[in-house]
Amino acid sequence: MNKIFIPLFFLLLSLNVFSQESGMTIVAVGEAEQEKELVTFRNPDTKGITDSQAKKLKEIIRILREDFEFYVHKFEVDKKEYSPSAKVSNGHFVISSEVVSVEGTPWLKYIVRDEKKDKVLLEDRKIILFNNERNFAHEVANSIYKAITGKDSIFTSKIIFVSDRTSRSKEIRKELYIMDFDGARKQRITFQNSIIISPAISPDKKTVVFTLVDTVYKKRSNGGVAKIKNLNLYSMDLKTKKLEKLSYKDGINSGAIFNKDGSAIYLTLSNQKNADIYKMDLKTKALTKVTSHFAADVDPHINSDESLMTFLSGRPGKAMIYTLDPKGVEKDVKRISFVGDFNAAPRFNPEGSEIVFSSWVDNRFDIYRIDSNGTNLVRLTKNFGSNEEPWFSPDGEFIVFSSQRVINSKKAVQDLYIMNRDGEIIKKITENYGKVFTPRWSN
Repeated sequence: MNKIFIPLFFLLLSLNVFSQESGMTIVAVGEAEQEKELVTFRNPDTKGITDSQAKKLKEIIRILREDFEFYVHKFEVDKKEYSPSAKVSNGHFVISSEVVSVEGTPWLKYIVRDEKKDKVLLEDRKIILFNNERNFAHEVANSIYKAITGKDSIFTSKIIFVSDRTSRSKEIRKELYIMDFDGARKQRITFQNSIIISPAISPDKKTVVFTLVDTVYKKRSNGGVAKIKNLNLYSMDLKTKKLEKLSYKDGINSGAIFNKDGSAIYLTLSNQKNADIYKMDLKTKALTKVTSHFAADVDPHINSDESLMTFLSGRPGKAMIYTLDPKGVEKDVKRISFVGDFNAAPRFNPEGSEIVFSSWVDNRFDIYRIDSNGTNLVRLTKNFGSNEEPWFSPDGEFIVFSSQRVINSKKAVQDLYIMNRDGEIIKKITENYGKVFTPRWSN
């Protein structure tokens, strides 16, 4: 087995690769200096509700504050406690709220003011969901954020990921989980008692696709039966949990990613004795070939208008990042990464203007960002464990990634973190949840 095939073999089995140093200049990102706006939340007027409801309302306000603290590069959340009618002298954006009763049902009325401009940005009210305060709080936080910035936030988004927490002794199991963007309300969504890799969530958040290591039995020429493993691709309805086997050709059926409208996926198949990337129409299951090369091409990702694809290829003798126009076969292929020993997991930001990826440098993975045309390479992590599998948030302002820390020769932990797009670590969102892999942020 030659030196080229060995790393690609492990790349194809796990869809994790390492990355190679070249003459390209690496720019280390510092913490950008910019003025932050002070956001102040007054405590709500809770007249007319029970003590239990008032306690839950206090939790809702706490979640609002924590949500805004993620945008630390934009906002500073006021730590002071203000009564409902207290004067706020130093705030920029001030959020006031009160409980109002409509036909006996408690609603939260809230007002967002820009104190510098002496202007009301938003006045709204919503039925208070005391039985689902986290969803309610995230929705309110998003409406406040949108009133201030004109854009949607990450507050109502979800993250899916894989964890090995159900493994038994030497039997490795990797199942799929889902959680709020901030790590709350983790929920197991698959029960395959096998190994799941490379998940992706549909644009409407209703479906996930993933690759499952299936056991397949095949007849031998001598009449016996061979037990082999195959990487088969499945989809699952997140509401009904109904499974559909999408692709089960011999070899690899993996690395699937949805296009913008969810009508098709791009995936890697190796049934032709070489790993290439295809487009699959989800209605007809028709396949269209995108790459055709003697080297292995895997792990595609697509920009929003499907005018550009990024993927990993062994064409230079090691796994490096390429782009192409997916409207043809091998159309406008271009290598854009030249850093590290191997690269892994290239992912576009929502605009398609940038790509984040992992690179094996100094005996560990670190995360880099590069413009989609191959310019402006930036290193985002350093001296922070081994970091890989980055994925942009739906607003392009954050990156979720996995980070492994070696405790000793027999123990290592692997958790998920969120950083902003400039590499500032915002929060650790998993802990004591097994080794956690392949985070994917919903739209």
